[in-house]
Amino acid sequence: MSLRPAEIAPVPAATAQVAAAAFPKGCPAMRRRDALGTVYDDRMFASLYPARGQPAHSPWRLALVTVLQFAEGLSDRQAADAVRGRIDWKYALGLELTDPGFDFSVLCEFRARLIAGRLEQALLNAMLAQLRERGLLKARGRQRTDSTHVLAAVRAVNRLESVGETLRAALNALASVAPDWLAQHANAEWPDRYGRPFEEWRLPKGEGPRKVLGEQIGRDGHRLLAAAYDPSAPSWLRALPAVQTLRRAWVNQFYVEDDRVTWRDRAELPPASLRFDSPYDPDARYGNKRSTTWNG
Repeated sequence: MSLRPAEIAPVPAATAQVAAAAFPKGCPAMRRRDALGTVYDDRMFASLYPARGQPAHSPWRLALVTVLQFAEGLSDRQAADAVRGRIDWKYALGLELTDPGFDFSVLCEFRARLIAGRLEQALLNAMLAQLRERGLLKARGRQRTDSTHVLAAVRAVNRLESVGETLRAALNALASVAPDWLAQHANAEWPDRYGRPFEEWRLPKGEGPRKVLGEQIGRDGHRLLAAAYDPSAPSWLRALPAVQTLRRAWVNQFYVEDDRVTWRDRAELPPASLRFDSPYDPDARYGNKRSTTWNG
């Protein structure tokens, strides 16, 4: 598909008239068009398209559809239906009321072009430039929120699941970047023990059996850390984020005494503000405000 840039025309008169009748007080999509204009133009995306071939759908419109789609949390199919059937979107995109829109797969293809051409950041930069130009966004300003808390996008897990999944994440990371090294230092039982997510495990019942499993995981993790931090191991192994996360979790959850890895009692754990529950978001912390608790 080729790109043939053209001047962006104003909103068609019929579209503007019907939109004003349908939304006499305006709506977000219409106010966005009135306040910011089209934000994008086709010349921004010229590097993504060849000079010859079938004309492509206007990339400035696809970029604006992507923004509207994100703002409303729509799927590609829902966004394409909105272009086809919603008056406020036709107004924002400057389309005739009779415009049939496009197939939803066009949005996926457009995003692939953006990523391949490394222009995905251009959508945000152009939007920020328009906001600054109109005085709606100022550098080094203060932003207030009345949010009580911000939740982390992680699964709630118990302590045993947390350490097991942390070790599994480190093993997966090492298997990807250093499979030969891991094969030399791994225990033969590890693939069966850590091959599937801990959320799929049937954990033992009772404090005693759980402590036994926790200390087994602790010994396995300690063995892996000892191998990674051995002077003969490549130095870049211990710089891996997953290995660093494993080390932090093991300091929090275990201690070594007389060469034995021991599961800490709850009273011996560091404050919740220093611990984390998910290896996939170590910045997430337990929070408490009056009767509200959260991980985020």
